[in-house]
Amino acid sequence: MNNFDDLDLRILDALQRDASGTNEALAQRVFSSQATVLRRVRTLRESGVIEAIRATLSLTPFPGILTAISEVSLVQQNAEAFTTFELLIRSEASIAQCYQTAPAADYTLVLTLQSMEDYNDLVQRVFTAVNNVRNVRTRFATKRVKASLALPVKSALAT
Repeated sequence: MNNFDDLDLRILDALQRDASGTNEALAQRVFSSQATVLRRVRTLRESGVIEAIRATLSLTPFPGILTAISEVSLVQQNAEAFTTFELLIRSEASIAQCYQTAPAADYTLVLTLQSMEDYNDLVQRVFTAVNNVRNVRTRFATKRVKASLALPVKSALAT
C-alpha cells in the first residue's frame, strides 16, 4: 500500500505522535468518523504500513540501562555476507535498531543494554571474525536528548 490519501497521512501522523488514545479520540484528531478511522487503521496494519504500536519509556526508572551506538564493518562485502550478518543481528534482543550504512561502516547499530557485562557478552557473541566482522567502533550515550522513530509523513501531504 503506497497510495496514501490525506486521511491516511493524518492518521499515520497522529498515531506516531500518540497511539495511546481510543479510536474515538483518534477520529476526532483527524476529523473523520470512528468507523472510517477504524477501517483505515485496520487496513494500514494489515498491509504492513503500521508495523507495531509501541510505548516510549522514560529512562529515569531504569538508571542502569546503557545505550550504545556501534559502527560495524564486515570483512566480506557481498549479498550473502550482508544477509548472514542481518539474520544474526535480528536474533539479538539487545540490538534495538540496525541500519545498513555507507560510506564508512557497513552497519550502524543502536544497542540497549543492562550492563557493561552485557555489552562484553554481545561483543564476544556477535562482533567477532567468526561472524565476518572486521571492525567495531562503539560510543556510549551519556544522555538521551530525543528518542523517536517517527517518519515525516505529514510532509507528504504537501506533495
